[in-house]
Amino acid sequence: MGLGIMVSGAIAGCSVPSQTTQGDQPIKITLVSYAVTQSAYEQIIPKFTKQWQQKTGKTVIFEQSYGGSGSQTRAVIDGLEADVVALALALDTKKIEKAGLIDPGWETELPNDAIVHKSVVALVPRNDQIKISGWSDLAKDKIQVITANPKTSGGARWNFLALWGSVTQGGGNQEKAQKFVENVFKNVPVLPKDAREASDVFYKQGQGNVLINYENEVILAKQKGNNSKFIVPTDYNISIDNPVAVVDENVDKHGNREVAEAFVQFLFTPEAQREFAKVGFRPVDPTVTKEFSQQYPAIKNLFTVKDLGGWTKIQDEFFEDGATFDKMLSKINKK
Repeated sequence: MGLGIMVSGAIAGCSVPSQTTQGDQPIKITLVSYAVTQSAYEQIIPKFTKQWQQKTGKTVIFEQSYGGSGSQTRAVIDGLEADVVALALALDTKKIEKAGLIDPGWETELPNDAIVHKSVVALVPRNDQIKISGWSDLAKDKIQVITANPKTSGGARWNFLALWGSVTQGGGNQEKAQKFVENVFKNVPVLPKDAREASDVFYKQGQGNVLINYENEVILAKQKGNNSKFIVPTDYNISIDNPVAVVDENVDKHGNREVAEAFVQFLFTPEAQREFAKVGFRPVDPTVTKEFSQQYPAIKNLFTVKDLGGWTKIQDEFFEDGATFDKMLSKINKK
């Protein structure tokens, strides 16, 4: 029996190939994640449910919701009863913590500070006539850039920070970084709500001539038959660190903490990490990292959120209402 696939931002059931032990009720787990993880979880969830049934004799049924990380975060805070959240950035998970749904210290409860996989930012030119080799080319005339909206998409925040850090981490000042990012966004004709929609706008609707997206998203698109070439800037790039957490308030309410915690632990096993790596995520398991080393180019200067001041500073400076991003859109008449 196949997985029940959910549209972005919606909940639907997911059946697993097993039968319930006599007298037992299936255990339901609700996973809320961001759009581009869906292909990986479609493979990982059946592996976990099979192992759990073999171990305990009990059936686990997953419900899943995928959408822009920012939108998903708000949905959980507003009442979407996620048991596990796997979001695009720790800032979103922290917002759920601040709302009282996740206990403080969640980062210490899992391996690798709860970062379950990583990525970097990639650039996809429409065709060979679009000559780009790195970040600076995105501000040139006749370039039309497709990227999602940082106000709703975690992936787009990473894109924004990659652009900004490509200047500041190379020795440029804040003023130079702002001017560069403004010039790039002048070349942005539309701001889709999440990374998956950005891919659809570029690939299916034919808008823009350069897509900024996750490396994992463009790898997945290539695996699905899109033969577009893509460039991973290796001089400077940002480490896109994606966390996972159990939503304490909800698992205690639902009585499924044991299974939810077992699931998030399973995500760090080589078996699950290989599934992430197969669809383009950079794994955090060292053995799996070595296995897939040919798929992922090394980055000479890989900077992190900490190098840019941490999420609290980044949120206040760039993404709060009325902060740098909003001012930038107003200045270039996109808002």
